[in-house]
Amino acid sequence: MEKTIGAISAPIVSLSIFLAVSLIGGVRASIGVNYGTIANDLPPPIQVARFLLQNTLLNRIKLYDVNPAILQAFAHTGIPISVTVANDQIGELTELSFAQQWVKSNILPYTSNTNIIRILVGNEVVTTANKMLIASLVPAMQNLHAALVGASLSHRIKVSTAHSLGILSSSNPPSTGKFRRGYETTVFKPLLSFLKATNAPFMINPYPFFGFSGDTLNYALFRPNPGVIDRNTQLTYTNMLDGQLDAIYSAIKLLGFKDVDIVIAETGWPSVGDPGQVGVDLESAAAYNGNLVRHVTSGVGTPLMPNRTFETYIFSLFNENLKPGPTSERNFGLFRPDMTPVYDINGILRHKAKESMPGNPSPAVVPINPLPVQGKTWCMPKPSAESKLLQANIDYVCGQGVDCRPIQAGGACFLPNTVRAHAAYAMNAYYQATGRNAYDCDFRQTGVITVVDPSYGSCKYNS
Repeated sequence: MEKTIGAISAPIVSLSIFLAVSLIGGVRASIGVNYGTIANDLPPPIQVARFLLQNTLLNRIKLYDVNPAILQAFAHTGIPISVTVANDQIGELTELSFAQQWVKSNILPYTSNTNIIRILVGNEVVTTANKMLIASLVPAMQNLHAALVGASLSHRIKVSTAHSLGILSSSNPPSTGKFRRGYETTVFKPLLSFLKATNAPFMINPYPFFGFSGDTLNYALFRPNPGVIDRNTQLTYTNMLDGQLDAIYSAIKLLGFKDVDIVIAETGWPSVGDPGQVGVDLESAAAYNGNLVRHVTSGVGTPLMPNRTFETYIFSLFNENLKPGPTSERNFGLFRPDMTPVYDINGILRHKAKESMPGNPSPAVVPINPLPVQGKTWCMPKPSAESKLLQANIDYVCGQGVDCRPIQAGGACFLPNTVRAHAAYAMNAYYQATGRNAYDCDFRQTGVITVVDPSYGSCKYNS
């Protein structure tokens, strides 16, 4: 992800995320998420896989590497996964033998159980300005495809690469979109020819967040605004994303490849920024991502690409606390590491999996009928519960003689070493030990009963 050229882009007004899989004109609209791992406090992949599958409507993921633990964790889930070859390996992939070995080592061990659908060769390669890397991009893609053909996998795994909007020399108005001079015929024409021949998509990372100014915030967030007219087509744009997508479409069409599909590989909005940063807050992040999903799944399309949907990957799944750069870079996540939502994302979580949000407390757990809950249930902290109250819960439970050794240093549930994670284990242990009555999970209105098993790795929650 990097700063991109702000173009112009259609109206949707809602703070809730309507995450759906639409069938508009026979086209499947899918909403996925970028699963980044530049953090030291993330939950185990097996727990993430279970959470996404059982609790959310996110139906695909994109990785920035080929992470064995994640690929193994998503085995048998059916969730489509895109993996990424690191930029520093692209040069080696220009040798067919290396590409064949790469597929043998990184793809073949997982294909029987894990639904890998796409290999992305590098990330935003053209805007690195590394001429050798750029020259190697298409040959590397061709060799990976050849290796997949040799392994009889080319029908189910496609090869592409994701670009920033920095590949454009012109984007405003959208109808003037064109690729940077010098790359049209040497990079993008052979790239698009390859994508068309292999039925793979052109993948782009459009970020209205990097293109807006104070007076275009509503335009960037899909909120009501006067709109912008493209002087060449007389088409009106009512949101910035549409303009960015149409600028890419114009550049692709200029080279004669208008039928190549476009996938939104990354887009998102941070919820926290540096002091005084305009438009970076919980409300703006919820507005952008909510309106984004409603728009790309609506079938409305864009002014130059009407009546269509877009496969879209939100950036990102988690806040990543080790990412360098400004504060916003560490706060693009939909979820915190404990898998509670960062802001109100009604519609992402299935059914009653969504609990209270900050500033919007959940109702108390009321023991209407104090009988043991039937079936397997667990007691977890509410997302709105404050750390000091959760620490008090830990102190109380462990003081009652409940076995708290698993959350002590060296214990199976010590990591992640956070108050919330330790409270989850302790509260559930107490709930199970006292008979699984609803009131045993009240904890002064900080607990909630769930039917989703929170166990992960070697940490097993009693049930």
